[in-house]
Amino acid sequence: MKILSKLIVGVFASTLLLGLSACSDNREQSTANTVVVEASSAGKVMLDVYKSPTCGCCEDWVDHIEGAGFTTLLHHPADLSGIKQQYGIASSDQSCHTAVSDQGYVFEGHVPAEVMQRFLDNPPEDALGLAVPGMPMGSPGMEMGDRYDDYAVMLLRKDGRSEIYQEIKGK
Repeated sequence: MKILSKLIVGVFASTLLLGLSACSDNREQSTANTVVVEASSAGKVMLDVYKSPTCGCCEDWVDHIEGAGFTTLLHHPADLSGIKQQYGIASSDQSCHTAVSDQGYVFEGHVPAEVMQRFLDNPPEDALGLAVPGMPMGSPGMEMGDRYDDYAVMLLRKDGRSEIYQEIKGK
């Protein structure tokens, strides 16, 4: 019985490692302008983040979501507007970066990690994702001392509509 248990555990571990390396290899080769920030691991949500290579507030937002347990793979496309169009993000809901979860949900702009996680735990029917249009002061990645704007996290629908998902009040 012990030998059979060890054999099953060994086969499972080998299969898991092979699967993770295959995912990693595919993601690393997705574009020439891709930067691997952290390898995907079990239990974490993987986000493909599309941004300008020189945007500091985007880097700060990536640090924020990674600190909350998300895993990222950065892409620096030549046509960031084309990425937003490809994922169906209306111009009124756009911001400086676009993240796409491994489940296919989009997160546009400086969406707080805790709001993203709540959304992913129970996504509304027909949801495309969430957006924080513009770049409100005090949102994750846009911290500016003690200055905060009130802002809305918008729920993006697959049919192009958007509505308020959560209001964030300044401090």
